[in-house]
This record gives sequence, structure tokens and C-alpha cells, in this order.
Amino acid sequence: MLRPLFLSSLAFLAAVSALANTALKPEPRDPNWVKRHDGFVQIAKQGGVDVLFVGDSITDGWRRLERGGGKATWDREFAPLKSANFGISGDRTQHVLWRLENGELDGIKPKAIVLMIGTNNTGMERDGTTPRNTPAETVAGVAAILQKFRTSQPQAKILLLAVFPRGEQPDHPQRLQVNAINGGIAKLADGKAIRFLDINASFLAAGGVLPKEIMPDFLHPAEKGYELWAAAIKEPLAALLK
Repeated sequence: MLRPLFLSSLAFLAAVSALANTALKPEPRDPNWVKRHDGFVQIAKQGGVDVLFVGDSITDGWRRLERGGGKATWDREFAPLKSANFGISGDRTQHVLWRLENGELDGIKPKAIVLMIGTNNTGMERDGTTPRNTPAETVAGVAAILQKFRTSQPQAKILLLAVFPRGEQPDHPQRLQVNAINGGIAKLADGKAIRFLDINASFLAAGGVLPKEIMPDFLHPAEKGYELWAAAIKEPLAALLK
């Protein structure tokens, strides 16, 4: 049973600057996005999901065959576990919150949830001058998602992944934002219902350089990146499913 104090801390973080923090405000996107969401709702209604992956384009890429995506690895490692992929490219914490509040958790009772979200909350809006969210705001958004999982799916153990590194060099501005986010979300785990796992070192070469063969655009994994991801979470995920 989740400790009341821990749940209260998640609720507190989710409430911080709620009016000003867009990362906390559930928000839909365009019609094509809503169509994809509706497809996930139908999958949820069918039930039979033991492992639920939730996230953005990086998670979405598990279903990609072209450009060296992760589908072959997914079919080998995760499909046999009765896994579902609820990742949508471009999503931020606020979009995941909207999806979860609008049917994507109805009808399923996963044993484990794998969550990675937050990279799209970093950087600037398309105008090039407006910041998206601060690391602290993003952490609050992730806390709100965790709270939703714990209240709606209390039976599920959550594997909270550190946001993957981005930018070729370790001093890339968004890499630094991601590092700050990871430092914050690590504190949201209790080691029981929510386990935090940072596998970022698996992707990096000497000096913190992100190799192109792992992430060609320094953001999205290639097939090799997905293989490394699968290998790094295989045992932790199995432990959560026991």
C-alpha cells in the first residue's frame, strides 16, 4: 500500500504553480493526435495488458521498422510480455496527463508501467524565444503523471526511466536541462511502487559524447539504441513483474 506521506508529496508537487505551469495542465493536441489517442483507448478497453509503456517519440519508436527503429527488439523482448505501447511523438507531460484522464487507463490492469517523458518540455517553442518549461516545472508534470498512475492503477509497479541524453556533447543546453530533470524525478521514486532507473550511461561514449550510431539525430535511438534500452531494463522489469 502506498504510504500516505509519499502520495501527499506527489500531490503537493503536482499542485506547485498549477496555474502558471503548463507542464501540469492536461492538454490535447491536433486531430491526428486525438485519433491516435482514441486507438489507445480502444486497446485499453480490450484489456489483456500486463506491461504498459508510456511516453513520447522515443517510446513511440518501439513500433518503428524504418530508419532502424525498435520494432524487431520490441517483438522479441516485450511483445511476449503482453506489452502495449502508448507513446506518441512530440508529447509533453501535459499531453500524457490529458491522455490518461481521457480513457487510456480504462479497462486495463497492468502489472508494470514503464514511463519516460519530459524531453519535449525542454528547449524553446517554435518562436525560438519562449521557453517551454523549466526543469522544476517538468518534474512537477512527471509527479502528476505518477500520481495518476498510483490512484488509477494502484496494483502496477512503475519503472520511471531517466529522460535519455540529447545533444552530441555533454554541455548541450537541452542535455543540461535533461540532467536537471533527472535529478528531480529521481526523488519521486520510493524504491517500491515506483523505481527510478537511469540507463543513460549505456548510450554514452567517453567524455559523455552521444554517438551517432546510438542516436543519429542525438535524440532518437537507432536500432542499436533500442537494443541497449531493452537490455538495460530487462532484469529490472522482470523483477517488477514477479
